[in-house]
Amino acid sequence: MSLTRRDQIKRFAAVIVLLLLGAGAGYWWSHGTLSASSATDSRSSAGNATNPSGVVSGKGRILYWHDPMVPGQHFDKPGKSPFMDMQLVPVYADEGNAGGSVRVSPNVVQNLGIRLGKVERVALNTRLHAVGSVAFDDRLLRLVQARVDGYVTHLSVKAPLERVRRGEPLATILAPQWLEAQQEYLALLETQADSAQAIRAAARERLTVLGVPAAAIHAIEAKHDTRATTTVLSPIDGVVTELGVREGAAFMAGASLFRLNGLATVWVNAQVPEARVSEVAPGSTVEAHATAWPGAAFKGGVIALLPQVDPQTRTLTVRVALDNPDFRLSPGMWVALDFAAPASAPQLVIPSEAVIGTGGRSVVIVAKQGGSFDVVDVSVGTEQDGHTPILSGLKEGESIVLSGQFLIDSEASLKSTVDRLTATAAPAAPAPKNEP
Repeated sequence: MSLTRRDQIKRFAAVIVLLLLGAGAGYWWSHGTLSASSATDSRSSAGNATNPSGVVSGKGRILYWHDPMVPGQHFDKPGKSPFMDMQLVPVYADEGNAGGSVRVSPNVVQNLGIRLGKVERVALNTRLHAVGSVAFDDRLLRLVQARVDGYVTHLSVKAPLERVRRGEPLATILAPQWLEAQQEYLALLETQADSAQAIRAAARERLTVLGVPAAAIHAIEAKHDTRATTTVLSPIDGVVTELGVREGAAFMAGASLFRLNGLATVWVNAQVPEARVSEVAPGSTVEAHATAWPGAAFKGGVIALLPQVDPQTRTLTVRVALDNPDFRLSPGMWVALDFAAPASAPQLVIPSEAVIGTGGRSVVIVAKQGGSFDVVDVSVGTEQDGHTPILSGLKEGESIVLSGQFLIDSEASLKSTVDRLTATAAPAAPAPKNEP
């Protein structure tokens, strides 16, 4: 049967109304469910003191359970965490009155391997490591200088950096003034008169003033003879670092003939950070190792702290004198230095792994009786061999947390007892349905 156009319009309007009524019912049903769920989460997140579960333990009434790694999500029943492979941790009602303390379940402490240590009072032997370059010891520098005019008739050392021994000939020179002074002294030696004794002493002193080598003076006294030329000998064991004359050349009074540096000891100039200069005291012992001599140790000590700080590197130069047996260390070599300062007075010390640095401060988590923990601000000294001195904040004998601080940090953050110890926080995850 065909419908009129008016009947078709009525039926279409009825269908539209039914669809709208169905959509409205679904909307109110879904929103009513979500509102109920949100109300439940809101009561849980607020730490509702009514505790719908009614769970009471020996440590007090349980407010809720949570995962320490996601502390923002609360659950009203115990069970396994949906985020991590671990059991949910209960939060007790009496923990809110614990001041700055945070309580962690003993089972969780054991499962996560939280280790404890003690604050001890010990004396640390401060050690500092640095690298420096070897240089000549300027205290062993000797100059062979001409006090009169003369000529070099023979040169025994003909190249710089040649090694010489004490008493070895350096050069043979001809100096007219030396020859005249020697002949005068020889003539006075042959005079036996007592009145000539003072004159002989003056003549001998004149030879010394003119720079005649002592060996040449002794030869005149022993042999009663003079020679036109005089041999100049090395005064020390070392190397010729500067050769000022050549064979056959003339020189004038005051000219430097040879510059000799000893090698019995050498200097090492090491750069030490300005912040650690207090650990290096003059007189402290040093042990050095050179890559050129594997296994060999060179002993020495700090002789000076040069009073100048490099403005670029903020370092201070420490001068070390090292014994150099057999002249094995040469200028320019690099050596590693181990500074050992005298033992300091006993001070409070903890393992360095217990210190948590936040950039602006340093904190340590202290373990209290009853399973509670406190986060304490401390002032620390310079770390040495895995131990950190404590200047303030702790007492001797206190128990401190060495590992697992992240768990206690989560608990502390949840209760707002301390500022966050880490710069980033994990984003809140949607609250999953808790399965018992």
